[in-house]
Amino acid sequence: MRYLLILTLLAATSRLMAQDTSVYINQQSFTLAEVVVRNNFNYRAVLSAIQQDTSFYKAFRNLRILGYSSYNDIRMLDKKDKLKASLNSKTRQHRINNCRYTEVLQEEVTGDFYAEGRKYNYMTAELYASLFFAKDTICGENNIVKGHSIRASGKKGLDKHKEQLKMLFFNPGKKIPGIPFIGDKLDLYDESAHELYDYRLDVQEWKGSLVYVFTITPKEELGFLKNDRVVVDRMVTWMDMKTLEVMARNYSLSYKAGVYDFDVSMEVEMTRFKELIVPRVLRYKGNWDVVFKKREKAVFTATLFDFK
Repeated sequence: MRYLLILTLLAATSRLMAQDTSVYINQQSFTLAEVVVRNNFNYRAVLSAIQQDTSFYKAFRNLRILGYSSYNDIRMLDKKDKLKASLNSKTRQHRINNCRYTEVLQEEVTGDFYAEGRKYNYMTAELYASLFFAKDTICGENNIVKGHSIRASGKKGLDKHKEQLKMLFFNPGKKIPGIPFIGDKLDLYDESAHELYDYRLDVQEWKGSLVYVFTITPKEELGFLKNDRVVVDRMVTWMDMKTLEVMARNYSLSYKAGVYDFDVSMEVEMTRFKELIVPRVLRYKGNWDVVFKKREKAVFTATLFDFK
């Protein structure tokens, strides 16, 4: 009944000019949509859950304990956005006796996607493979998040860069140590970030259910400061109203420094398998250049299904 009332309110406010309300928590400003205010939602608990969320990362760790099929579409582009290498495949992850391995069911490859020995010619492809492919049989894994945070310390070269990229992927909006010029600027929840970004909490219908929608965007009046201090161009998170688990997230990041630049956008949509949240679709578009590395422009889509 309460959901029906909220849906009625959502329909009404869509026809009227919504009146947002600003609130302060620990001297930091957040904007609440009218539907949040009128229905007396516990916005403090929601905002705290968003900042401390581990469900997004856990959804990907859940893949370690499941079998699933995946359509994989990776395209590497040149400067003019023309295709220069690609992988299109269907794979199946099997999990038997606490071990998992990936079976390639179909595969089409173009260009220089692979180097000798089927090694990846591109870091983007290597990162994708580390997320969704088990090159060898891997045993003894679990989906526990506590005590298994991603760390780049103690790693060097490509392994360090891969861990940093995973941190950027799984924890957007959190500080990433070891990235020159921008590591601290990725933290969206400290006091200095509130000088740069607007934070808004809303309630919307998403795939037949009501969800919280939390949006972070740069302030409009930043002027020339935006180019130097802003890394996150937009981040939108959809959260289950009952469990406060992340059900979807879209975000875009960009920055230019002396030794590198990047412009990356990501869309991730989750689904439920039994009691677990798991990724269903992941879309990526990125253009980045790091000193001593060749520029990479890529788009990829991962579609996961048939979980067991």
